[in-house]
Amino acid sequence: MPTYACNKCGMSVNASCGECDKPLVNDVLTKGDGSTVQVSKCPEGHGKIKSPMCCGEDMSCSI
Repeated sequence: MPTYACNKCGMSVNASCGECDKPLVNDVLTKGDGSTVQVSKCPEGHGKIKSPMCCGEDMSCSI
């Protein structure tokens, strides 16, 4: 399961889909203005969420 970790304090979380229980995968969403947002999405297409945040920053995933 992917672990999202805070680069500042070391806090970490595991994320899985509530619909199918598969681990969420790290992805990037490109907005209309060209800027990007880190998201976590279900590999089965059940949706996506903004990636977890800690210490005011997106938590990163090593996958």
